[in-house]
Amino acid sequence: MSKNDDIFQVGSHQFKSRLIVGSGKYVDFPTTKAATEASDAEMITVAVRRVNITDAGKESLLDYIDPKKYTILPNTAGCFNAEDAVRTLRLAREAGGWNLVKLEVLGDQQTLYPNVVETIKAAKTLVSEGFEVMVYTNDDPIVATRLEEIGCVAVMPLGNPIGSGRGLANPFNIKVIVDRANVPIVVDAGIGTASDAAKAMELGADAVLINTAIAEANDPINMAKAMRDATSAGRRAYLAGRMPKRSFASASSPTDGYFW
Repeated sequence: MSKNDDIFQVGSHQFKSRLIVGSGKYVDFPTTKAATEASDAEMITVAVRRVNITDAGKESLLDYIDPKKYTILPNTAGCFNAEDAVRTLRLAREAGGWNLVKLEVLGDQQTLYPNVVETIKAAKTLVSEGFEVMVYTNDDPIVATRLEEIGCVAVMPLGNPIGSGRGLANPFNIKVIVDRANVPIVVDAGIGTASDAAKAMELGADAVLINTAIAEANDPINMAKAMRDATSAGRRAYLAGRMPKRSFASASSPTDGYFW
């Protein structure tokens, strides 16, 4: 199978890259642009409450990230209840016509864990209004299934708290979510380095979303390239199917049938 045959379908959108990048925490917009280009990502998520993409009179992320080249994914970072999240995405759609959105409703400032009750409430409203909702949630398989049933086009379980860089806290739960899902599963939050991205993809995740690990690296451009390569390698390994794990050694050159 060629790379071009392995399409990442999210709602009505198709992508070749399975790496989604964020736009926050960079030292400046030129670095954001350079890292995004190095990542080969086709989708970039934007916190519309924190990053200017609507005021033409001020410096805007869209001066550096061409919406004709990249799919802009507005998100609700900074929202702590369903009402604020829904209002934010309504405004984003009105301002930029964006219909594919990322919903995240947080529980508190310290953990930035999702408030599942408010997330479900907001998801129901947004889906009913015709949004294509990619939804950030915890790594609970029951919650993931419920969000799929509501009509979200992708479910985005956390690997670890946002910005923690600690990798995958519970690979078993991620695998259960992947195995049960009928929509794309995107591991979002907690990835710290390339091996974390590869591991998520090897578990069968359809994509990964990475921001802090790239933006806060000593060299964001090289880290973006590393995440690009790790995501691709993990996907190929998953499709190839890993060898079984064994309790004891198995000779690389079998000797059965040979006589000495």
